[in-house]
Amino acid sequence: MKNALNSSHWGVFEPIVAAGRVVEVRPFASDPDPSPLLRSIPDAVHHHCRVMQPAVREGWLKHGPGGANEGRGGERFIPVTWEHALDLVESELKRVIADYGNKAIFGGSYGWSSAGRFHQAKSQLQRFLVKIGGFTGTKDTYSTAAGSVLVKRVLGDTRTVAGGTSWQSIADHTDLVVMFGGVPLRNTQVTPGGVGEHTTRYWLSKAKAAGITFCNISPIRDDAATFLDAEWLAPRPNSDTAIMLALAHTLVKEGLHDEDFLERYCVGFEHFRDYLLGGADGIAKDAEWAADLSELPADSIRSLARRMAQSRTFITANWSLQRSDHGEQPFWAVITLAALLGQIGLPGGGFGFGYGSAEGLAGLRPDAPTPELPIGHNPISSFIPVARITDMLLNPGQPFQYNGRDLLYPDIRLVYWSGGNPFHHHQDLNRLSRAWQRPETIIVHEPWWTATAKHADIVLPATTTLERDDIGASSRDRFIVAMKQAIAPVGQAHDDFTIFSDLADRFGVRETFTEGRTALEFVRHLYDTARKQAARWEMCWPDFDEFWMHGYFEMPKAPNPFVQFADFRRDPLYYPLVTPSGRIEIFSETIAEFGYEDCLGHPAWFEPAEWLGSRQVQRYPLHLLTTQPSTRLHSQMDMGRISQDSKIAGREPMRINPVDAARRGIGDGDVVRVFNDRGAMLAGAVLSKDLRPGVIQISTGAWYDPEQPGVVGSLDKHGNPNVLTLDKGTSRLAQGPSAQTTLVEVERYLGEPPRITAFEPPLTFRSSSH
Repeated sequence: MKNALNSSHWGVFEPIVAAGRVVEVRPFASDPDPSPLLRSIPDAVHHHCRVMQPAVREGWLKHGPGGANEGRGGERFIPVTWEHALDLVESELKRVIADYGNKAIFGGSYGWSSAGRFHQAKSQLQRFLVKIGGFTGTKDTYSTAAGSVLVKRVLGDTRTVAGGTSWQSIADHTDLVVMFGGVPLRNTQVTPGGVGEHTTRYWLSKAKAAGITFCNISPIRDDAATFLDAEWLAPRPNSDTAIMLALAHTLVKEGLHDEDFLERYCVGFEHFRDYLLGGADGIAKDAEWAADLSELPADSIRSLARRMAQSRTFITANWSLQRSDHGEQPFWAVITLAALLGQIGLPGGGFGFGYGSAEGLAGLRPDAPTPELPIGHNPISSFIPVARITDMLLNPGQPFQYNGRDLLYPDIRLVYWSGGNPFHHHQDLNRLSRAWQRPETIIVHEPWWTATAKHADIVLPATTTLERDDIGASSRDRFIVAMKQAIAPVGQAHDDFTIFSDLADRFGVRETFTEGRTALEFVRHLYDTARKQAARWEMCWPDFDEFWMHGYFEMPKAPNPFVQFADFRRDPLYYPLVTPSGRIEIFSETIAEFGYEDCLGHPAWFEPAEWLGSRQVQRYPLHLLTTQPSTRLHSQMDMGRISQDSKIAGREPMRINPVDAARRGIGDGDVVRVFNDRGAMLAGAVLSKDLRPGVIQISTGAWYDPEQPGVVGSLDKHGNPNVLTLDKGTSRLAQGPSAQTTLVEVERYLGEPPRITAFEPPLTFRSSSH
């Protein structure tokens, strides 16, 4: 009998179980390019840093809510029974609701959690909180906040932020692919919800074999796969908008822009042209101007613009571009540049975002439903932009602006987090640590003793995907997977549905929360609901029993390659965009009327924080790029063999150009201290000519490991770059994260580096957990 399948964000797999333990995983047979990350799964599932039973922080248990909050992150935890733990959670929720209202509960709970559609941790949490009166939530994502808000205003919806025109159309019709931020294959190992087939490498290979020319505009050479033989233009980080404006300037000055397209499909070109040519500020945004900002030769910029106009050109921009100060601008500039070329809506022409940010964004998945757990209507209207959590906690009641709205930060008394790790993904972790001391109670569901769990007051042990039944599916993948339980729950772990069902019982809403269903019955219900919707779209899915027995269902490939905006191009009156004008808004009257000095009514250049003319450049001359890792998904499975094998002296690798390393006396394998005014961390040096001088690169996701746990400003021993990154909204429009706008200095670390303790459970649990 074959083993049951399971799924993860990095791939479908077959777990091999012996004596109740997962000892190996085998890639899904239908996956042509499975991720090596799968090999870390057994290490993570059975790691000694699993949370083995409910636990409460000692200071909170002794002093009650709001007492001894400065101990978060450094205190030991006291084991308690499940009954006691749920009593405490129930009591705290009821106290906060009675005294401050549901608005005082923060349930944003951002994070990838697991691939399962039913046991998705954030959905379970928010569904429960809705049933007991609601919560303060979040808008947007750390991945695409600035881009999503901007694109919604300029193009009418956010679908183009995650892909668009299919790789098949690009391979068949494109001559030149211009990649801002490259198409890094390390990122295409993963996609939210799970991956049955990794195809990006195949499509890139096919495009190259078809004779397509690639141009990689990135400070990092290997953001483009070696086999693409891409031209490498290595600009100063955060100068992408300036380069795009200069490309547009060349097109306009040399008459290479498509005036007919601009007239029929766009609005506001005349406003932008006036700015571009210097009518607004006396500064022409020409190639010489951009060369000074980007450190690219002006002739290279002009030459590229001419080639783009002479070719069927597809422009891509990675999501990383908009995770910087004024991150709305590069996405708006990409749209405008593509509009000037006039190829939007043509096969292989136009633009797309995120093609190197995740797997499946431009594949051949048919338009089909995805099983999803409904959360219900949240009666609380209070929210924050997703990356403004520290601002919220530090500034209750203070005003902020977002997307045309004047809002106030709520006064949060209780934070409930399930399925995420803000001490991985948020910027300026020392500032977050200070803010994290403000709430009266922090509750976390977590399989492992992450930094977020260690900074909580009440920690409830949660199962992994291998310890429960679920259904794996993604809107970007053709496979729906029966995720069957492979092992018993580790320790006293419960799944989130069980935890929230028991809590719902204490609030008298168990029936409405569970709808009278068991977990497996809910999995069946979600599948059947999606199957009925698919039938209305004339798609035939197997019934649940057949699907569950077979282990997966494969949807047929879309019969035709998708071309973004093809209908709009064919008839813009019959297929208008959902914008005020019905057209592409090169100039947005709506955004202009907001009156934001940091986001005008058209794409524009803004000097990034910590950049030109700043004392920061002299003190911290290296630009830090925090990329997604090739060895794990964000911070997930950092304890696994793939991630651990990449470490240098136990620390996260830091790539640095040999020229910059020589100036600092740094050699391959040295432990180095990376620092700025916000914090300091240790890393292991890797010398590489694949980075332009003046830039270092450190992947995100190394578990936060302060030398003095619980002490704000302590040296991070392990290499989490978010102790250094800038915590600032991209602009008042989107308030997205600005992590890629960060300057640092690096020096050799002298002396014996401190021992790594990131994966050790809190003191009370160490003797029983190892």
